[in-house]
Amino acid sequence: MRAILSVSDKSGLLELARGLSARGIELISTGGTARAITAAGLPVRNVSDVTGFPEMMDGRVKTLHPAVHGGILARRQRPDDLAAIGAQGIAPIDLVVVNLYPFGQAAENPETPFDALVEEIDIGGPSLLRAAAKNFTDVLVVVSPADYPTVLEELAREGGPSLEYRLSLMKKAFIHTAQYDGMIAMTLQHVQVDGGAMKRVAPGHEPVHPHPTRRDLRYGENPHQKASWIPVPDQFKQRWQVHQGKELSYTNLLDLDAALRLAVEFSEPAAVVIKHTNPCGVATGTSASDAYVRAREVDPLSAFGGIVGVNRPIDVETATALTATFIEAVIAPGIADEARAVLASKVNLRVITTDFSSVYEPLMNQEPREMRSFLGGVLLQEPDRVSEAGSDWPQGEFPRVVTTRQPSADEWTALRFAWRVCAHAKSNTIVFSGPDRTLAVGAGQMSRVDAVKIAVMKASSAGSATAAGDKPLQGSVAASDAFFPFRDGLDAIARAGATAVVQPGGSVKDAEVIAAADEQGLAMVFTGRRHFRH
Repeated sequence: MRAILSVSDKSGLLELARGLSARGIELISTGGTARAITAAGLPVRNVSDVTGFPEMMDGRVKTLHPAVHGGILARRQRPDDLAAIGAQGIAPIDLVVVNLYPFGQAAENPETPFDALVEEIDIGGPSLLRAAAKNFTDVLVVVSPADYPTVLEELAREGGPSLEYRLSLMKKAFIHTAQYDGMIAMTLQHVQVDGGAMKRVAPGHEPVHPHPTRRDLRYGENPHQKASWIPVPDQFKQRWQVHQGKELSYTNLLDLDAALRLAVEFSEPAAVVIKHTNPCGVATGTSASDAYVRAREVDPLSAFGGIVGVNRPIDVETATALTATFIEAVIAPGIADEARAVLASKVNLRVITTDFSSVYEPLMNQEPREMRSFLGGVLLQEPDRVSEAGSDWPQGEFPRVVTTRQPSADEWTALRFAWRVCAHAKSNTIVFSGPDRTLAVGAGQMSRVDAVKIAVMKASSAGSATAAGDKPLQGSVAASDAFFPFRDGLDAIARAGATAVVQPGGSVKDAEVIAAADEQGLAMVFTGRRHFRH
């Protein structure tokens, strides 16, 4: 057997080389990889000895040769393939271990000159990987040092590596090359010609505007509307950093704001999927990736093309989940270095980070204000905070149980969750949830009964029910952003299967609604605070 090793990341290289050499596998290598193996006292053959040609043009051409690619691509079950390479004196190559030039590291440094950046674009490495992955039934292709131990184990097993294992490595190889190409394409989106030279510009700052704090957007909510983004530095400390993706649109910015506001309501790992400023899925979990997948699956149809907020830095697992389906943008408090390449595989995905702790923090002791235009002026108000749903819930005067039945411990947890989400959906809204994720959201309706109907319809179509039959929301709790003017909304919630309800209270019909809840056997809680969102 023969193996070719050419790696930028040399983690675990020598352990792998020793293991391969101990199994009698001939090692072929290039450049720094060959020098590292030789320095460890291991036998290694330089690729130049295989090809009969020296490395050329500062290493630009090393492995691009039939003696290498013929040995990789020859199908072992095809006598004509074996005869073809045999006629040229080419021996098969059975293992390819490659990871690519550190383009991402160079791209992360804004001071890296364009010419130096181009030199970090790997050519031979992706070609080796694609060739080996294409012939995966005969050639093991390895891109991650984390797989080195299992590679040695599989080589040692009777009958050699299984087909399932070979396929798993093939998949990883194509993911690796796709992410690499995506990262290059994304970086080049921020390169311009300036006076005959190449100039790199910061993501999100390509246009040059006459007003120093104004960014013209492609258009507003609709293509026929002009729009601009004008930061207000004396109001908020919030600073958004755009890492990749297409230019942010007017609606992207509104949805990202909505995602951020809701994500910061949670101290545990949480994820929010926003569509048209409304949450279509919210969940907490053991990690950001767990929370995101659970939030996405609440309403996968609506989540397609949505905007995502996660309140933890994006790690590899979260990035992989985010890129598994189509979303427009994601906002998070940070990105792990190793996750950047995964996100870069989706070139158009807008990735934004900001300091989540300063969302509502005033600047220079000024109270933060929300501004909204209307025909004739500007409206100002304080941001809405769901302060009554703190970690000490249900302590204090509110929330207050007004029904005969008290909520159970699980219902209290679910009511708090639903109440925090409800405040961030357009009125009128009804939110059905469990203790750690929404089940259905009926938002922006003209009546509360219609909001319930919408939520029930969504829950049914999203498959929230398993054994619940025609009641997909059986055993859930519900939250209403404002009081029930009549009992009909409460009755609709009960019919949907909810067992507990949280609402502000304060209607002249409160007594009637409380009686309806008692009649239905529901526990109901008043918060004493309304959360309209127009």
